[in-house]
Amino acid sequence: MTFCLSTTIIKPKTGISINNAVILLHGYGGDGKDISMLTLNWKRFLPNTIFLCPNGHEECPINPKGYQWFDLTKDDSKYILEQSKKAEKKLQQFIDEVKTKYDLKNSQICLSGFSQGCMMSINLGLVNNENFNCVVGFSGKIINQEDLAKRKTSSTKMLLIHGDLDTVVPSTFILEAKDFLIRNNVEVEAKIIKDCDHNIPVKASSEALNYIKNNFEFSESLRKKMISTH
Repeated sequence: MTFCLSTTIIKPKTGISINNAVILLHGYGGDGKDISMLTLNWKRFLPNTIFLCPNGHEECPINPKGYQWFDLTKDDSKYILEQSKKAEKKLQQFIDEVKTKYDLKNSQICLSGFSQGCMMSINLGLVNNENFNCVVGFSGKIINQEDLAKRKTSSTKMLLIHGDLDTVVPSTFILEAKDFLIRNNVEVEAKIIKDCDHNIPVKASSEALNYIKNNFEFSESLRKKMISTH
């Protein structure tokens, strides 16, 4: 089966079953290979997890070797919202393909992303028919709060991480996102990393790994409990 998006895939070691998936979405002008660097550390602690790092569905005009989830060359919030919804549809198709290929449910999938990829992960975590296992976002924001509040159909729990020195997506956006999520009954943790600009330092990567690991383990123990009671 070929996915609708070109994807860097990091599989568990041969013979180890796939119980979970982490879908990692790159930032503006990046690609799946870039963000797959996170898995170098994560995969050791998540042995039953497959990592899927798709390229954005559009080439990035500012970095023709990279990709984008939505165009940022126009400073027009309505246009950006429309473009992000197109990316959402494409990513939803991709997620459905992943679920079919690896026989997974939403509860076994973590959505994670950096910057523009974080923005897409937040949206996808709230507009699905059922919750994902969790969302982990780095250096992002909510694209359009009013629109998202109207379309919200799920409440995937989230960890949002941001650098206090970020000038690309200022850290005030994490506080706005946290406030929005609390008001909309979404369980959220927000962490500000000191002396950090627009990137993912080791501290942020470790915080994210612990969060994902704990949520996968909790979900797995629930699943086993349900099996044993039936």
